[in-house]
Amino acid sequence: MTAFTADAALGEELVALRRRLHAHPEVGLQTPRTQAVLLEALDGLGLELTTGRALTSVTGVLRGALPGPTVLLRADMDGLPVTETTGLEFASADGTMHACGHDLHMAGLVGAARMLAARRAELPGTVVFMFEPGEEGFAGARTMIEEGVLEASGERPVAAYTIHVDCVTPFGSAVTRTGTIMASASVLRIRVAGTGGHAAYPHHAVDPVPVAAEIVLAIQTFAARRIPAVDPAVISVTRISSDSLASNVLAASVDLEANIRTLSRGALATIRGELPTLVTAIGEAHGCTMTVEFVDSYPVTVNDPAETARVLEVLGERYGDRLVLLPEPGMASEDFAFVLEEVPGTLVFLGVQAEGATAPMHSEGAVFDDSGLAEHAATFAELAWRRLHDIR
Repeated sequence: MTAFTADAALGEELVALRRRLHAHPEVGLQTPRTQAVLLEALDGLGLELTTGRALTSVTGVLRGALPGPTVLLRADMDGLPVTETTGLEFASADGTMHACGHDLHMAGLVGAARMLAARRAELPGTVVFMFEPGEEGFAGARTMIEEGVLEASGERPVAAYTIHVDCVTPFGSAVTRTGTIMASASVLRIRVAGTGGHAAYPHHAVDPVPVAAEIVLAIQTFAARRIPAVDPAVISVTRISSDSLASNVLAASVDLEANIRTLSRGALATIRGELPTLVTAIGEAHGCTMTVEFVDSYPVTVNDPAETARVLEVLGERYGDRLVLLPEPGMASEDFAFVLEEVPGTLVFLGVQAEGATAPMHSEGAVFDDSGLAEHAATFAELAWRRLHDIR
């Protein structure tokens, strides 16, 4: 039997909070306005509240009246540099947008904090509420870990959970899987330096442009021939630019950037270890000077089997036949992966597709149905409650 129900009055409050957050997104690690709204929303719940040093995070610790372990619940705070075109009354108007649903994530976690705080006397253990800026490419979770979020209660959590909404998944459904659920994300930055020269006399120069073209082809061949087909890896060259400003001037240098996605740590290790060497060798073989940087961004997101079994029991009770098991992982990435490298846990998607809406996440027209926020909050609270009571 579920311990928490979707309270209509709380749901109305959470919708109002979500829309307030949606109207004024902030990008990156510094989200002071968002932080202030969250601190106001959490005030009076009896949480031990702390804020980040290198980023405007919020960490809340709820200590139950009964002894027990610690569970961590996480929501991300930042928006994207996208100009919103939804036409909603509460749409952002400043060139930024909560196009990934982080406004719903925050509101849902605030709701869970209120539900759990109201039953503190029955709570055996501690819940850490992790509100994280900088998820969209800034590795905010990694910084929060460095600043001690996993030790906020005085002991490491035994489990960690997060809920991510999806605006193109049918409303009211819950989606997850055991094991790898999302890909790693890394970047390969390359500079191919030649000597430049006159376009009419390329033999008097070291032209980096055809070398860069050869490198692009080699990168695609590498993915197809060095990584097993059953262990997917996607390498996309996303940027090529030269320093030539005229059609009759050979470039002195070309910059390339490749985005790398893998579903296993082994594939990532192969790419990290071998691809920079290959790229460097090609450039140097043509007489170019090479600068190659491999930048690890987000690790593979892996749902722990034991914790996911617990989560599936909860989701099965709450969502019934609206619970969907993903047949395979997706190639997008999540920096909750940093938490899951340290603490066993699970990432869950909730479908919040609005009627008639088709625009995908991260797009300027993405619309999220927020009428399910009370259930979102209750699901979050249930996951922590059941884990602390260790009801299987």
